[in-house]
Amino acid sequence: SPARPPSDAERRMAANMAMQPKDAAEIHDMFFGAGPSERALILHNLAQTPLKAAPRIPTVRAKRAIQILEMAAIAGDVESFALELGDSLILPSRVAAQIVDDAGGEALAVAARALDMPSPNFQRILLFFKPEIGNSVNEVYRLARLYDRLGDRSALVMLAAWRGSTLAVTRAKYQPSLHDGERQRARAGAAQTRPGVQPGAMPAVRKGTGGSSER
Repeated sequence: SPARPPSDAERRMAANMAMQPKDAAEIHDMFFGAGPSERALILHNLAQTPLKAAPRIPTVRAKRAIQILEMAAIAGDVESFALELGDSLILPSRVAAQIVDDAGGEALAVAARALDMPSPNFQRILLFFKPEIGNSVNEVYRLARLYDRLGDRSALVMLAAWRGSTLAVTRAKYQPSLHDGERQRARAGAAQTRPGVQPGAMPAVRKGTGGSSER
């Protein structure tokens, strides 16, 4: 019989599935472990990959986020900035903090592009929020150029990787402990059964061997 066409619910689930956690974790780690030129190359290559991008952030939500982020940057309020970044991009606090703390500024550029932030707003955030970058004309120019060349697709694929990497970390964190727990329970069970079996078996051994096998 012909295959049943997928239901609307199944199609929606397939559309919302992020990339595999292993792929996501590799991209996340590769990006944050790379230098400026390698990061630019990674972002350029992401535009060509078949990897699934995250859905666009709704325009109204993105505009509100841009306003809040800019106000937090001008006030130097790191906590509010990270909170809004994580909330608007649906990122866990660990990843949002990693983006905010990233010294190179490329991660912030990706986050801003995922929100479709206008270039002047991004540059203002750099000047106020990242003084170590804002005080260097070369760094501001380098990141402004990177930002203007950064495509939406690259940013949204990286966003999907940031989201998926958290799942990979969570799995890696809990799976070994689950396996270890199972092993420990198995060992404990085996250790408990051995003493229980031996006393019960001893009379049978005495009967069959006359006790010669006992030490």
